[in-house]
Amino acid sequence: MAGRQTSRRVSRLLLWVVLTIAAASVLIPFGAIVLASLQDPASLTVSLAWPDRLHFENYANAWSTAGFSSLLGSSALIAGVVVPIALLCASLAGYAFATAPFPGKSWLMGLLLLGLALPHEAIIIPLFFGMKSAGLLDNQLAVILPLIGAFMPFGTLWMRSHFEQLPEELSEAAEMDGASTTRTMLSILLPVSWPALTTLGLLYFMWAWNQFLLALIMLQDPAQRTAASGLGKFVQQYGTNIPLLAAGTVIVIVPIILMYLIFQRHFITGMVSGAVKG
Repeated sequence: MAGRQTSRRVSRLLLWVVLTIAAASVLIPFGAIVLASLQDPASLTVSLAWPDRLHFENYANAWSTAGFSSLLGSSALIAGVVVPIALLCASLAGYAFATAPFPGKSWLMGLLLLGLALPHEAIIIPLFFGMKSAGLLDNQLAVILPLIGAFMPFGTLWMRSHFEQLPEELSEAAEMDGASTTRTMLSILLPVSWPALTTLGLLYFMWAWNQFLLALIMLQDPAQRTAASGLGKFVQQYGTNIPLLAAGTVIVIVPIILMYLIFQRHFITGMVSGAVKG
């Protein structure tokens, strides 16, 4: 009995140490960026020491200099269109692969999963000429449509795994009550899939918000690009002004942090349910 208690204490201590290191690896760099953004912009070198005066004007200068009003609006538009459409498509495809028998199911799933191994850089040039021939360059659709397609492999796999873990009694009871396949999915399965959908939606939002290469190539107008691609251009112009760059970085990542804090409980529930079957 004493040996088991000692083993449990050691396990808890190790878990606490691992979680502390993981939290520190995230919080310390973020704290360093925030501290750097409040330093004197006139100084050539930036230290991690607490400044004599907090220079909050760095955020206002970064906002106006980089034009974050239009950049954040463009990112919000792209993410606001991509996330719901990609969630709908992934839910429909995941439900079909999880419940519906049809010819070539395994082959189609394998073909879809190839998208997880295909780097975006390998298809960016064909995408550019395809969007150019369609007249969609300098239009957010040139980023939205490829992102929806790029998100489908992971989303389909995620939702298929979720639907396979749901009790079969739910679908069987709905079928006995005369519910159609569409009715079963919309009224029975999707309402209990909120954690999985929230987790996938947050991942989609983060990926769409942080989109850099696709927006940089497809959107020639700098004002229409995403905040991440605009920040890259901002770094090229003001590479020596560390406080200004740090302030711009904080501005870009704050929306992601807010989204996570709002849906934190559902995100954790969805991650746990996706990792543990049953």
